[in-house]
Amino acid sequence: MTPAPDREKVARWNAILKPYWGPDTGASVRQLLTSAIPFVVLWYATLRSLEVGYWLTVLLALPTAAFMMRLFMIQHDCGHGSFFRSHAARQWLGRCIGVLLLTPYDYWKRTHAYHHAHSGDLDFRGFGDIDTFTVREYLAWPWYRRLRYRLYRHPFVLFVLGPLFIFLIKHRFPWDVPARWKQAWRGVFWTNLALVAVVLLMGETIGYQRFLLTHAPVQLFATTAGVWMFYVQHQFEQTYWDRHEEWDYYDASLYGSSYLVLPAPLRWLSANIGFHHVHHMSMRIPNYKLQRAHEENEEFHVVREVRVRDTLKLINLALWDEDRRRLIRFRDLKALQPA
Repeated sequence: MTPAPDREKVARWNAILKPYWGPDTGASVRQLLTSAIPFVVLWYATLRSLEVGYWLTVLLALPTAAFMMRLFMIQHDCGHGSFFRSHAARQWLGRCIGVLLLTPYDYWKRTHAYHHAHSGDLDFRGFGDIDTFTVREYLAWPWYRRLRYRLYRHPFVLFVLGPLFIFLIKHRFPWDVPARWKQAWRGVFWTNLALVAVVLLMGETIGYQRFLLTHAPVQLFATTAGVWMFYVQHQFEQTYWDRHEEWDYYDASLYGSSYLVLPAPLRWLSANIGFHHVHHMSMRIPNYKLQRAHEENEEFHVVREVRVRDTLKLINLALWDEDRRRLIRFRDLKALQPA
């Protein structure tokens, strides 16, 4: 049972957020065009660069991956109902982009909605987030489970192997999804079928090897950057986690989501998702209104700011210390155990 919301708090936040709700169709169309066209052009340039040298292919894969990540953010807004007013337009655009991103849109939409509904709730973990366990849970485990969690939390696994596993394998058959999620399972089936068709088309036109050499680095860079960005938006020392009875949606959104401060070009390429606290406060705000909502309301200025140079200090955080209410590293356990 979800804790009863504070009606005054709900009314206060709705008054703050309401001016930014809903998509602007013109802005959405412009964003789609300025994302899809550069991606196609850059992907073709990456393909043709194979004739020059693979060093150039890898180099061009970086900006191509950046626009791929921007397309993911459009799919993300479609899933939240904040990109187009038309439900059908959102659904089909999200599904088409999902094929490009190796992401079944209906499955992702369902799990991501779960993440938003339960972010920071210790009693509702496991869907659409990065696995995070408490110190007490970790210390109660046998050695082999501790080892498995340590491997899972290793930066190379989290940001390189993990994303490839999720997008290439788990998205093909998400075994943890309940059978009653019929729309999600249909989405997985049709996305996989569309992917087979795309691979066959590309293989028979440009060649399977050339297609793989072109798209593999783009996929690797895009998924690594995407998971890194998602990680630093929730995994920082003074983030928010609480047991369900004490959990509060607005506190979890404001104090459990960071403001990732990016240079203007990266902020544009990532479609303002660095203003993650605003996004979690209201999914109805499209990405191109997030910055304005943050800047125009002092209530958002208390949020934890994370800069790119700070993120290296965050990647080893792994355990939630319920007593001290902070995320800690594995090496910090030695100082805690005597207590």
